[in-house]
Amino acid sequence: MRLPNGYGSVTKLPGKRRKPYLARVTLGWITDEHAGKTVQNRVPIGTFKTKKEALQALAEYGANPYDVQSNNLTLADLYKKWTETYFPTLESDSSARTITSAWKYCHAIYGMRVKDLRARHIKGVMENGYVISERGKNAGEKIMATAGTKARIKSLFNLMLDYALEYELVDKNYARTFDLANDIIKEKEAATRGHINFTPDEMRMLWDNVDTFRFVDWILIQCYMGWRPQELARLRIKDVNLDSQYITGGMKSNAGKERVVPIHPRIKNLIQRNYDMAMELGSAYLFNDPDAVKGGMTITYDKYAGRFAKTMTALGMRDEHRPHDPRTTFITMAKKAGVDEYVIKRLVGHKITDVTEGIYTKRDVEWLRAELEKMP
Repeated sequence: MRLPNGYGSVTKLPGKRRKPYLARVTLGWITDEHAGKTVQNRVPIGTFKTKKEALQALAEYGANPYDVQSNNLTLADLYKKWTETYFPTLESDSSARTITSAWKYCHAIYGMRVKDLRARHIKGVMENGYVISERGKNAGEKIMATAGTKARIKSLFNLMLDYALEYELVDKNYARTFDLANDIIKEKEAATRGHINFTPDEMRMLWDNVDTFRFVDWILIQCYMGWRPQELARLRIKDVNLDSQYITGGMKSNAGKERVVPIHPRIKNLIQRNYDMAMELGSAYLFNDPDAVKGGMTITYDKYAGRFAKTMTALGMRDEHRPHDPRTTFITMAKKAGVDEYVIKRLVGHKITDVTEGIYTKRDVEWLRAELEKMP
């Protein structure tokens, strides 16, 4: 049956193919300068298993024409579009490197059309993605995605497909239709060694050197407020209420976001001097390093981790300490001091499962402060 003029065409491709029927539509005319003539601009909308499916695709296009160029957009094209918009919003090169590193494991689906992507394809690259090592004794070998990398791949697709959904390049974000598998979470947890609290002697050493070594004050503030490292790094000047002596901040979960943490009297002066420095520098953030060589003076998790490690080395402390250890030290000190269990959960942003306490009980900052100051 001959199709109407301008309707499009279906052609069977040569050879043995899984989808041998090519459907194309005409989008205007183009001039072939070499041949000296004008020809139809025939753009493919896809290949199909049967002629019936190809004709159906043409019919759907005719009933509701769409941007064929976007329809044929590959994941590599989408990644380029998204990162050109997203990377300039990041405040550090390390955040961009995290994304580009995870993307390298997804090469198997670079050429796939965005509209064809489903959850199983994302899970596939998470499970089977790899890169080829380019250096060291393992050069040339496959490096499979670790649990941490799998989690970053999932996060990458969450964000990239959010962008695609916003610009109507897809109808659904399939990355957000599933959670990380329990085995990935367990693998990630197994790869992460436990936290080690600062001992009383190590706490004394920190206090003895608070004015000797840079960044010791950041560690002590974390020990007395319980912030996650990335939360500490992103605290803004506007989050600090010096009159009422508390800071509002947090991230990660609903329980952790925008939580109020009183400033313990022991670290009041440390908060003040970081606040004063930020004001002098004209920074919007509480913690800054004006001597930073790369990435500006504001702090990211990677920057904090690097400065934390240097401080531990300078003080000759155990190599095992990590940037989350001050947070667990805070929780341990609070429990030893008899601080109310619900106060501890509120201060560190842990979920409160008790309905009466979590929903119906309203706690003011003075109640939180009274409990917090039980800590010596």
